[in-house]
Amino acid sequence: MTVDRWAQWVRQQVGLGRLLPLGGPRDGAWITEAAAGAVLRRAVADGAPGVRLGVLRIALADPRDVTEPVVPAPPSALPPGPLRVTADFAATAAEPLPTAASRLRRALAGAATERLGLAVTEIDLRATDLLEPDAPDAPATGTPQPPSAHEPTDTDGTTVAEAALAVPGVLRLTGVLGGLGRAVHIEEHADEAALPRRHVRVELTTDASHRTVDVARQVRAAVRDALADRPTVAVLVTAVD
Repeated sequence: MTVDRWAQWVRQQVGLGRLLPLGGPRDGAWITEAAAGAVLRRAVADGAPGVRLGVLRIALADPRDVTEPVVPAPPSALPPGPLRVTADFAATAAEPLPTAASRLRRALAGAATERLGLAVTEIDLRATDLLEPDAPDAPATGTPQPPSAHEPTDTDGTTVAEAALAVPGVLRLTGVLGGLGRAVHIEEHADEAALPRRHVRVELTTDASHRTVDVARQVRAAVRDALADRPTVAVLVTAVD
């Protein structure tokens, strides 16, 4: 790998942000912080005029208040638990800042729960600037487009890909995590209390018109049922378009 390609790979992996738990411990799904943040920004642009978001981060509200997921998590993924959104914002002087902050908080909370399915319990906001009354709203930002995945070359990988793509709300498969270019990862997972069992991880982009966690649940069920040994399945959402 050349120096330029290495630097590009590092930027891509860092740009994903944290791998956030999607839904609860039984949902077996995660979403990149970049993908979730883009959805929240679009919700603010649509639902909170006169407010402009700055830095936006999503993390565990309390790293001690977490639950073990029912399936193996993607590498470096956060465990399921309540989440906190922190954001800087600017607003016009047309209304008191607390009022603008309340509108912003409602937009963020609504999108996190209704569009994505994130378990957000805390939203911390900091006003950093005042906007001119006629300042244009910031354009909504899309999720950075993750690279498309390579076609699976094995029979089971192809079966998994076809099952996932057949689920309503799945737009395409992506190959992001680890820079391997593969959307379907199949491995043996050893458990101290049971015989080794196969585990499948699928990376994908979902349609913004579908609730993200609901799509992930359907993908898990479809992939599990598509393989004869009914493996455990985890889903990683890398973009919402």
